[in-house]
Amino acid sequence: MANQTRIKSAETTLRIIETIKTLDGAGVADIAAELGRPTSTIHNYLQTLEANEYLIKDDKTYRVSLRFLGLGKHIEDRLQIRKIAMPEIDELADRTGELAGLLVEEHNKGVYVYLHSGDKAVYLDARPGKRTYLHQTGLGKAILSELSEAEVDTIIDEHGLPRATPNTITDRDRLMTELAETRERGYAIDRGERVSGVRCIAVPINPSGEKPVGAISVSGPKSRVKGDFFEQQLPELVTEAANVIEINYRFA
Repeated sequence: MANQTRIKSAETTLRIIETIKTLDGAGVADIAAELGRPTSTIHNYLQTLEANEYLIKDDKTYRVSLRFLGLGKHIEDRLQIRKIAMPEIDELADRTGELAGLLVEEHNKGVYVYLHSGDKAVYLDARPGKRTYLHQTGLGKAILSELSEAEVDTIIDEHGLPRATPNTITDRDRLMTELAETRERGYAIDRGERVSGVRCIAVPINPSGEKPVGAISVSGPKSRVKGDFFEQQLPELVTEAANVIEINYRFA
C-alpha cells in the first residue's frame, strides 16, 4: 500500500493491540510510553476498543478480549494446508518425541500455524501466530529454497538478514549457497540459527511445483538431534510426511 493511502489512526489502533498483546496486558500510561503518544489520546483509543469488545479492562489493565479467539478460529478454518498437515505433524511429533511444526509465509515473514509436541519435546518460544524471519529458521530456509533469486532478494531488501544467534546466516551470498544446497538435498537444516542449541530438519510443501504453501519440521536439542538420527532418520521421516501432505493437498 502506498504511503499516502495509509490511515494513521488505523495503524495506531493496531499498534495498541500489538503492544497490549506483547506486554500481556498494560495500563494507559505504559501503552502511551511504549508508543510515544499522549496518554489522553491512547485513552480515547482504548475506550473505543473496549466499547467494541476488542479489549477488556481488568482494574486499570487492558487486555485483548476473546473476540480475537473467534477471528483466530476463522483463520484456522480457512487455512487448508493446516487441516491437511495436522495429522502428519502429530505423527512426526509422536514418532520422534520432539517438536513438529508447520510454517507458512505471509508478508515475506514466516508464521507458525501449527505445532505439536512429542513426549520429550523441549519448550520453545514458537507458538501459532508467532512471526519470524525466514532466513533464521530451517522452516523459512525450506520455503526460501523454493523461491527464485529475485524473490529472495525482495525479502532480503525488505527485512534484511538480522542475527538471532551466533549461527544465524547474515550474509546474502552465504544464504544463497545454503538455499542451493537445500534444493539439492530436498530439506533444510537449522543449526541453532534462531535458538541456540536447537537443531531442526525442515522440508518445503510445494504441491504445484511452482510456489510453496508452507514447510514442516522437527526440532530438538542438539544433544539428542545428532548422528544418524539427525543426518538420515529425521530427514527421511520429515520428507515422507511432506510427500503425503503434498499429495493430500493436491487432491483435496
